[in-house]
Amino acid sequence: MSLELLIDIFLGAASYWWLILIATTLGIIIGAIPGFGAQNTIIMLLPFTLAVQVDMALTFMVALYVASHMGSGIPAILLNIPGTGGAAATTIDGYPMAKKGMAQQALVLTFVASTLGGFFTAFIAIFAIGYLARIAFFLHSVEMVVIMLFGITLIAVIAAKDPLKGLISGIIGLLIGAIGADHIYSAPRATFGFLELYEGMPIIPALIGLFAISEALVMLEKRSMLTAEGRERMLRAGWRETLEGIQMALKRWTHILWTSLIGLVVGAVPGAGASIGSFVAYQQSRLYSKTPEAYGTGHPEGVLAPEAANNGVASGSLIPLLVLAVPGGTTAAVMLVVLSYHGVPLGPRLFVEDPGLAYGVFATMVLSYLIMMVTILPMSKYLSRVTLVGTTILAPIIIGFTLVGAFSPRAYIFDMGVALTFGVLGYLMRKTGYHVVAMLIGIILGPLLEANFMRALRLSGGDSMVFFSSTIGNVLWLMLLASILLPLYSSWRRNRA
Repeated sequence: MSLELLIDIFLGAASYWWLILIATTLGIIIGAIPGFGAQNTIIMLLPFTLAVQVDMALTFMVALYVASHMGSGIPAILLNIPGTGGAAATTIDGYPMAKKGMAQQALVLTFVASTLGGFFTAFIAIFAIGYLARIAFFLHSVEMVVIMLFGITLIAVIAAKDPLKGLISGIIGLLIGAIGADHIYSAPRATFGFLELYEGMPIIPALIGLFAISEALVMLEKRSMLTAEGRERMLRAGWRETLEGIQMALKRWTHILWTSLIGLVVGAVPGAGASIGSFVAYQQSRLYSKTPEAYGTGHPEGVLAPEAANNGVASGSLIPLLVLAVPGGTTAAVMLVVLSYHGVPLGPRLFVEDPGLAYGVFATMVLSYLIMMVTILPMSKYLSRVTLVGTTILAPIIIGFTLVGAFSPRAYIFDMGVALTFGVLGYLMRKTGYHVVAMLIGIILGPLLEANFMRALRLSGGDSMVFFSSTIGNVLWLMLLASILLPLYSSWRRNRA
């Protein structure tokens, strides 16, 4: 790509700065409301995207999409409620920071990791889109099985403090994830006659119940979600805490970059998604950390890794859409409908006939992250004050908003009942020391793992050695084995010392 073309692309994207500002503001708000994903918003605004010119429609959709990824980390930190499945890993360390009165620093870590990670991966995608698109050709069912196992091993990490309860939570999550029609014969399993469960357990209502409603019920048992020391710290908080958060993030800038690359690679695989990217990044971040025991207690790197990967996935997921005309996720599928309506020739032809539009997607991402850095970073001081609101006011608001969020993806009253059921289950789990994050990992990754596992066996005629027939797969198996054994070896060395 010539320098002149690159400048023209960025100038073209910059001409829509006002639209990017509107879309990013809306996207952050949408991302912060559990259940209201970018895809739902784009569907609601479909008449607008179909009525305007294609470059304006694409700019709006892309800016809204990346902003929703950033916004999903806000409730994950402040209220222990991930806005989307991609922010679920953020709760593990983000919420403990908030309870200590460090919500402002945690929000700044989220914003810096999201903007730096998204900016870096979007810029990389402009120059490496051809190579990244080939990932879809090399990562098949066998490799995807191993990648998902990286995320599932996080169950064992979470279970380290109480192995039995942690593993029970993860196994129950995997069993719940198996509900629905099986992937070969479409025979219903454990649906109990509910047609709404034939597609599988709905992820958003389960996530909302396990995190939002159960957390709201726990909140009602005390006057404040903060510890006494944390409340005093929050009352004294000012702009110094924002600067402290920026310093904490920039000191770990290399950590942000390499975890965002994990998200970029995972996002380039159609169907992988932000949940896999963020869980794998968190697991790898902990594996190579010098202080793995600090994870889960409010460790800054535990916030940076999933947020950087989450926004890296946003860049990667649009690559198969543009290069292969295969949507990398739900939001990309909605974008495909809009682009098809406008007659955009997706695939290699797009980069020949209209390179400005093709590369303009990533130029819009770069500009969106720059605008969000300026607009949202100062807001961390004010957003963090939510933690000072009394639980008797906060809990009913959370339950009301999240029940609407559970209803919106499929418009089923049944899903609101699912959310309430998981809310009670999550509350009982929290009170008895079981791990809701471990269960959610099983619910999200279990069905994806089973689908790829069964597809690989089906294509190989039932030969189990197919999982060791790929060079890339074998390398991933070795990396997975190392990620399991290295922590055990490190722990053994520490105990011996």
